[in-house]
Amino acid sequence: MDAFKPVTPQELDFIQGFRSGAGFAAAGSSIISEQNPNGKLFTLYAGWAFRYKTLSDGRRQILNFLLPGDFIGLQQEFANGASHGVEALTDATLCVFPRDGLWDLFRHFPSLGYDVTWLSAREEGMVDENLLTNGRRSATERVAMLLIHLYRRVKWLGLATDGSIEFPINQQHIADALGLSLVHTNKTLRRLKQLGLHELQDGRLRLLNPKALHRLADYYDLPMRQVPLL
Repeated sequence: MDAFKPVTPQELDFIQGFRSGAGFAAAGSSIISEQNPNGKLFTLYAGWAFRYKTLSDGRRQILNFLLPGDFIGLQQEFANGASHGVEALTDATLCVFPRDGLWDLFRHFPSLGYDVTWLSAREEGMVDENLLTNGRRSATERVAMLLIHLYRRVKWLGLATDGSIEFPINQQHIADALGLSLVHTNKTLRRLKQLGLHELQDGRLRLLNPKALHRLADYYDLPMRQVPLL
């Protein structure tokens, strides 16, 4: 797939040996629980998930959404317990890796070690963008930014069909990701729809006026880069 960097036959053999199995997570189930490390790393093979943190009263902040190819769980390696949770948004299939195999990866295949570092930096960049969005963009700009960002990522994976993508995210997910109330989220989505900028129907998202959404979100359309895949 054009979205992912190619690997050498030797790297592929190592990755297949590194992988300890496959896993399945039903929609709504926990892949990683907060403060409960499971000693495993994952590549999301199919489906959607999200990383989140919660407060003691149950309020939740979605940190970012995870799509096929994303590497999950590395933060556990550097914290006492999982610093965040990961929940399956849809039924999800995962490749499972033992955490203690990372040393062999860095020792024997530095190129794959660099890929892990690259994936971590990419995720940090997305979290930085989310911080800017939630801290400085208006509610309308936030929602526009989220729609554009997720649409581009899904399309780059080759999962767009007839100009639309699967969009299993409900309004509560959007509110939790953007720091908005549910009422404000609903009003903002209706406003964007009335402006003819997007369409959400039957669990699919279509951008009707991408250029206007880009201008509204102050979003600059940089070329998508190939992503390492473990």
